[in-house]
Amino acid sequence: MRMNLGHRPWMLATCLLWFGSIVAQSWLYGGAYAGEIKVGNIMPYSGPASAYASAGKTEAAYFKMINDQGGINGRAIAFISYDDAYSPAKAVEQTRKLVENDEVLLMFNALGTPSNSAVQKYLNSRGIPQLFVASGATKFGNPKQFPWTMGWQPSYQSEGRVYAQFLEKNHPGAKIGILFQNDDFGRDLLKGFKDGLGSNVGLIVGEEAYDVSEPTVDSQVVRLKASGADVLLNITTAKFAAQSLKKAAELGWRPVQIVDYISSSVRGVIRPAGIDLAQGIFTASYSKDPTDPQWREDDGTKRFKAFLKAYYPEANEADSLVVYGYNVAQTLVQVLLQCGDDLSRANVMRQAANLKEFSPDMVMPGVALKTAADDYFPVEQFRMMRFEGERWKMLDELIEAKTQVE
Repeated sequence: MRMNLGHRPWMLATCLLWFGSIVAQSWLYGGAYAGEIKVGNIMPYSGPASAYASAGKTEAAYFKMINDQGGINGRAIAFISYDDAYSPAKAVEQTRKLVENDEVLLMFNALGTPSNSAVQKYLNSRGIPQLFVASGATKFGNPKQFPWTMGWQPSYQSEGRVYAQFLEKNHPGAKIGILFQNDDFGRDLLKGFKDGLGSNVGLIVGEEAYDVSEPTVDSQVVRLKASGADVLLNITTAKFAAQSLKKAAELGWRPVQIVDYISSSVRGVIRPAGIDLAQGIFTASYSKDPTDPQWREDDGTKRFKAFLKAYYPEANEADSLVVYGYNVAQTLVQVLLQCGDDLSRANVMRQAANLKEFSPDMVMPGVALKTAADDYFPVEQFRMMRFEGERWKMLDELIEAKTQVE
């Protein structure tokens, strides 16, 4: 029997209201109105940055633990993570799939400056939270221009300033050579470093860029050695940081070496390069090393190790990316808990911008995540570290590194 709604205006109005409600609910709540919370993610499980995949695997394991504990106010987290092979084109394809086919509530901790840059405008135009981006690019903390995008870790510019301060204090007058990735990530950290040097920027005697499509950075390291530099700053991703350490040793070049935080993984960088080659290199960090005896009786570290034993036993606890994935997953859970029963996309962003001194288990003492409507940088503190034996050792006091968005 065909129903003629034209003869029953009240029925037509009811149907239109019902349909409009469903459409509005779908846009506002995405994957959070059917007893679960769909969280989208892209990660380089293959390709030149595949060493970072352990972060995504840790997040998946952490959300499984949360689900086993009853989820978020009775809702399970459905963590849908796809491989983008560290390719911006693939990132666009996979992000559209997550948003338009999987209908995720939000994108969470997608990794890499190029991949996130490729989808930032798309996600903001659709009002989809691009939350806790796994990149320190300053562009991911600009709420005026991109209100739906928030980073998590300290900005690359802040990190660069920390390295400049460290060298000026501990190696004044040193000749500096820089190897940097020729993309937003590399240029952003390089800018912060140069800004930090200020009038001493002339101490830089060599700059060598590389593209992620290049097979090696051997020729760049050769040229940096020839520049006469006695400091080597690696603004690199994991594969190329390991290559740089190896090539410098092969050349018999022993400069003071700094690797950026994202290339400080013992598993992803140090061991592939060779533990012996990494002795004495520096980095900046904000998270605990679970292999460090000083954290043996630390409650947060105990919880972290218990989690790995139960949910990710194959993980290498010395891998800083495992620690990173754990910390950022804890932060998302905190935001979702703050949302209460209002899991609209707008409220997700409001709560993300309302973190008050939240300290995940594996951040260093004194590090507290704070956000506001005009502050989209949750983590803004560092400590310098030196690699000794088989682990990183803390050096200086906590350094506050605020980011000024231009």
